[in-house]
Amino acid sequence: MKKLLYTVMCCCALASCTNLDSERYDAINPDFFPTNEKDAEALVVGGVYAPFRSAEYSGVFSTAHSFQVIGDMSTDIAVCCWVNDSWIPLTTHNWTPNHSYTTLNYTDYAKYLGTMTLTLDRISNVEMSDEKKALLVSETHLGRGWLAFLLYDFYGPIPIPTLEDLQNPLDEVIEPRATQEEMTKFIETELTESLKGLPTRTTQFGRFDKGLAYTVLMKFYMHEKNWAKAEECGRELLKAEYGYGLMSNYADIFTLENEGNKEIIFACTEERGTNLQLWHDHALPGNYPTQNTAIQKWDGYKVPWPFYRTFEKGDDRLTVLVGEYVGTDGVLFNEESDIQKHGNLYSGAVPVKYGEDPESTGDGSQIDLVVYRYADVLTLLSEAIVRKGNAVTSEALDLLNQVRVRAKLNPYVMGDVKGVDDFLQKVLDERGHELWFEGVRRSDLIRHGQFIQNARDRGCTTTKDEFVLFPLPQAVINEGKGKIIQNPGY
Repeated sequence: MKKLLYTVMCCCALASCTNLDSERYDAINPDFFPTNEKDAEALVVGGVYAPFRSAEYSGVFSTAHSFQVIGDMSTDIAVCCWVNDSWIPLTTHNWTPNHSYTTLNYTDYAKYLGTMTLTLDRISNVEMSDEKKALLVSETHLGRGWLAFLLYDFYGPIPIPTLEDLQNPLDEVIEPRATQEEMTKFIETELTESLKGLPTRTTQFGRFDKGLAYTVLMKFYMHEKNWAKAEECGRELLKAEYGYGLMSNYADIFTLENEGNKEIIFACTEERGTNLQLWHDHALPGNYPTQNTAIQKWDGYKVPWPFYRTFEKGDDRLTVLVGEYVGTDGVLFNEESDIQKHGNLYSGAVPVKYGEDPESTGDGSQIDLVVYRYADVLTLLSEAIVRKGNAVTSEALDLLNQVRVRAKLNPYVMGDVKGVDDFLQKVLDERGHELWFEGVRRSDLIRHGQFIQNARDRGCTTTKDEFVLFPLPQAVINEGKGKIIQNPGY
């Protein structure tokens, strides 16, 4: 399969042997880079695509501490058995502005908004075909809008760096946080602008395309409760030219043999020697039986037993969410034995999710890490239709049933639905069962007004109503000298 492989590059200034003034080797000199199409391509791959990867412990989708993992860990759908200061606050809603994991993605990736803004400027005057320039510009707009949305979802409005400030780095300018209106306008403008030069579907797997742009837009509109525009995006993605569809079997979505399958809208591309994701390392207990015995198993992530018990009997998704097995040591794993080992709060079923990488010799898998897929779109569209019209329609029911039937469950009929609220709860439950550990649970619960109550029902006595947003890092507040204000509740 032809993939886009993410290589983070450092484009350095060249040093003159006759100039003894200090030179910077960690910055791009725009006087001679980029100068051609190849340079511009490298700049976009290295500066725009770089955050959107899962490369061991790097990237916003790293299996170690991604937006997906951290978000789900703050809900009823995920826990980590490594009971330490990194993970306990996520489970108990007891985080602070100094907590490493709730602030890490801001600290590590907010700076890429500036990198992308400079990239957009630097490629604007490079001579290349109109088609290629339109593609690179659109990819950069999508990168800015997507990253801004991920940060906005977690932290609320953030400072948006301006080109003028970025071009004068020696000037001490502290950009305040954007207003709500400025932030949402920036995200929407960047994402819609990206549609102008992107292909409907990329021919190079892992590259940005309109399918991804419309998916991010749809999620943004759902976040903003703009149901009409969310519905428009969802209907766009149903069109035949996008070629999306559900795989026949749930487990087949996440295998090496089926990389780039019709259900995947975007995945982080993995390849041995370049990028590897660490899902099985984090999720499998040490005695979990695998054909490849070299796979690392650190007994970390679990889906809590109370949530696991909400699955219906015969749900095919339980083939890769394992509640019972006999270990390689002959010991039976089940709810009782797991609670004895890890306690009630940090135990659960094993989220196997991905197939095995037969070439793994220890850490890491070359199976592409799924970020967005078609089942997510179908269920969001079902929800948007009902919310917009405040009525349950046969179309909305059919969209939800497509996912249920694939899971080998009986489809709902209208008689099963007791009204709009009951249907929306069914959508929320179905999305939890379908998309566990794919990073949607936190935003779903917030949108349904259940995030904080869900935490309190689990015994999180330290949570606050304001904890729908994570705090900005304390270091950012300190450096802001009063111009950057912390989120309420911290």
